[in-house]
Amino acid sequence: MQPSRNQDTLVGLFVAAGIAGLFFLSLKVSNLSAFSQDESYTITARFENTGGLKVRSAVSAAGVKVGQVSDIYFDSKTYQAVVTMHINQQYNTLPDDTTASIFTSGLLGEQYVNLEPGGSDSYLTDNGKIDITQPAIILEKAIGQFLFKAAEEKGEAKE
Repeated sequence: MQPSRNQDTLVGLFVAAGIAGLFFLSLKVSNLSAFSQDESYTITARFENTGGLKVRSAVSAAGVKVGQVSDIYFDSKTYQAVVTMHINQQYNTLPDDTTASIFTSGLLGEQYVNLEPGGSDSYLTDNGKIDITQPAIILEKAIGQFLFKAAEEKGEAKE
């Protein structure tokens, strides 16, 4: 008994739809389908350490995605990482004393920039700079400090 031509066509369409679905899912996960840069303005922030922050990482305020990271480079004069972010134009009322921090979403999640609005009456504009930043918390460094402190306390207890 051989399958009919209609069954072959339906199976082919089902497989093609599955492949297309996986393609769009991968675009969504990799942030390649984010808003265009035409409707955004650019701001920069300097960090001592960016951890695992990547280009196209999310920029959020109050848990809402307001933009994305467009560039990360090392400034050899100040020895800091400069993060350039595109902020969606509809969020053009971020105060100019906004602070930027690098957070991790979940225990093993990717890192993103969190903006905490200040109380200023003037707003960040195109090519604006965020002066107050908090670098990423490096898990290995935090564990190392904890272990060093625990060993130090154990040594003091023996004396």
